[in-house]
Amino acid sequence: MRNVFPLLALFALAAAFTSGCAGPEEKLGRGIRNTCEIGRMGELRNSMQQTAVWNSPQAACTTGVVKGLDHSLARTGIGLYEIITFPFPPYHPVCTGYVAVDPVYPDDYHPSLPADPLFRSDEHIGFTEGNEFGFVPGSQFNVLAQ
Repeated sequence: MRNVFPLLALFALAAAFTSGCAGPEEKLGRGIRNTCEIGRMGELRNSMQQTAVWNSPQAACTTGVVKGLDHSLARTGIGLYEIITFPFPPYHPVCTGYVAVDPVYPDDYHPSLPADPLFRSDEHIGFTEGNEFGFVPGSQFNVLAQ
């Protein structure tokens, strides 16, 4: 029971440092996003694709992999640094000359929101952004069209 109080005091101190400020929230979110890069492998896929297009397909399997792995590890390290130091300024992105601020994707992939009830809750009450009864001829209309 005695060990709980220092932990609660630490959480209260962290909450006091981060309450009311958008800077620490953005820095922590950016840090978590960058730390997950090693599992997402967007830098690796992008590097391989760009190397295949601009150099050669053979170089994509060697140089592209090494360069992409290097950028993935750098982004993961930057993310860990931002997670550890999120309560303290500066809150702007670091090492922007080497890695981009936002996550990198291959050019042939465009991420979007997943089609689940969290992001598309209006589908459950009958309002969608697509066509209704698109399989019936003559009924091609859009509910939200203006």
